[in-house]
Amino acid sequence: MSKILVIDDERAIRNTLKEVLEYEKYEVDLAEDGPKGLEMFSANSYDIILCDIKMAKMDGIEVLGKIAETSNDTPVIMISGHGNIDTAVEAIKKGAYDFLEKPLDLNRLLITIRNAMDKSTLITQTQVLKNKVSKMYEIVGESEPIEKVKSMIDRVASTEARVLITGANGTGKELVAHQIHEKSSRAKGPFVEVNCAAIPSELIESELFGHEKGSFTSAIKQRIGKFEQANGGTLFLDEIGDMSLSAQAKVLRALQENKITRVGSDKDIHVNVRVITATNKNIKKEIETNGFREDLYHRLSVILIHVPSLNERTEDIPLLAEHFNTLICNEYGMSRKIIKKDAIDELKRIQWTGNIREFRNVIERLIILCQSEITGNDVVAYAKPVSGSNI
Repeated sequence: MSKILVIDDERAIRNTLKEVLEYEKYEVDLAEDGPKGLEMFSANSYDIILCDIKMAKMDGIEVLGKIAETSNDTPVIMISGHGNIDTAVEAIKKGAYDFLEKPLDLNRLLITIRNAMDKSTLITQTQVLKNKVSKMYEIVGESEPIEKVKSMIDRVASTEARVLITGANGTGKELVAHQIHEKSSRAKGPFVEVNCAAIPSELIESELFGHEKGSFTSAIKQRIGKFEQANGGTLFLDEIGDMSLSAQAKVLRALQENKITRVGSDKDIHVNVRVITATNKNIKKEIETNGFREDLYHRLSVILIHVPSLNERTEDIPLLAEHFNTLICNEYGMSRKIIKKDAIDELKRIQWTGNIREFRNVIERLIILCQSEITGNDVVAYAKPVSGSNI
């Protein structure tokens, strides 16, 4: 049941609101003045607050300000018998959800409460989703190599420096990019990811910079490119080493001038984007064979972060195993499995050519195929399946 706090120094108004709202199946608490309302707000959790403006001990605008200091998520509806435009504007500026005049129109009041409740629900759902996303991109580990990566993330995230992330496939380079974005001043802006290796060379420019309708045969409508989509946020170019030289030249211009041009247009579009890149290739060798522009490399590699392979951080395997155990069992709606010490020992002996990606797949396989406990024999049997095995 949704819970509402009513703060009003008129007993008749408080009791009327309580009667009406309880009839609508809301749980209602009453406070006779501002200080009492703040005390109740601090001690309880409310979905909506109704607050009078003109009160003796503390006026509603001051109450609103103190509520906003501690919680921006609780909708506050201001009510007053002395309503005017200036008061309403001030209340909204201070963070009020809405402003209603006395005598209250009960139909409008109930509609406003339902709308505020919908907003509150959306905020809660959004926060849950953000927490899930944050958990999804968590960097797990306490080994020295991974602690160096975390330390570097903390040091560079608050800057606007471009970052080039290197490491083998499956090491979690995209996790580093997400962490940099989440800890930066651009965290509220978009995070746009492009896998340069997955896009044909003839389409990469359209993907990055967009195109105008009719600029080529299949361009049946205007397309907004990834640079524009990431405006005000972060653009993550994964597998940058696979980008064509012509696209590299345009990316270089975008970084130098902070502007791009859609394919088929001659109009410049200014963009405000932080670019983070990643590759599993040796870019310096690519430069030597003319596969990558040296000037672009120097633009991209203001900060270099190398993500270690799993074989370089085997002491993190127990933490990673439990992390994926919890994550995967939650996804499947299963009880967590017990991973025995001999299973961890066997996992540490494996050469992980696919790194964290391969490790996660193995843990998922063990969770699906094993009973309540995962043993060393299970790891030997299922971790590296071959043709004709018992799977």
